[in-house]
Amino acid sequence: MKPKNIILIAVISFFSLSSYAQSDIADIILHSENHTTFTAAIKAANLVSTLKEKGPYTIFAPTNEAFDKLEQGKLQFLLQSENKATLSTTLTYHIIPAYLTATNIVNQITIGDGTFKMTTVAGNILTASIKGGDVLLTDSLGNTAKIIATDLKGSNGIIHVIDGVLMPRN
Repeated sequence: MKPKNIILIAVISFFSLSSYAQSDIADIILHSENHTTFTAAIKAANLVSTLKEKGPYTIFAPTNEAFDKLEQGKLQFLLQSENKATLSTTLTYHIIPAYLTATNIVNQITIGDGTFKMTTVAGNILTASIKGGDVLLTDSLGNTAKIIATDLKGSNGIIHVIDGVLMPRN
């Protein structure tokens, strides 16, 4: 490959990443093919405008496959209009009102003697820990989700992708 082509690719990549970082966290999630279920849930709970606010927010975003792991009928129950409050609480349980990079989380786990407790927008506690080199989140029911991708930065926060749906205690 010619040096001129390498420079052109580098410039295109830089501007693509720069425009991505200019997007807010709502737009990043709304345009992710791996988060179409999370997107549908955010829209059903009317949380898009909240995720466009100034922040900062840290979102632990479950993949489509994470939602597929829910017990049969759970997602359909949450998406029913009469269960909007429960859906909103479940989704805001995945949001921390702070900017936490993966490094911040790992450092806090280390400082906290193996755990880091975070208060969610829903007002519940999520606990981060490390097991076998993976950062795990444990919800108030004892379920765990592994962080599988980190530090997707938006203009008003940061997103970490997780492989499970976290559930608050009612």
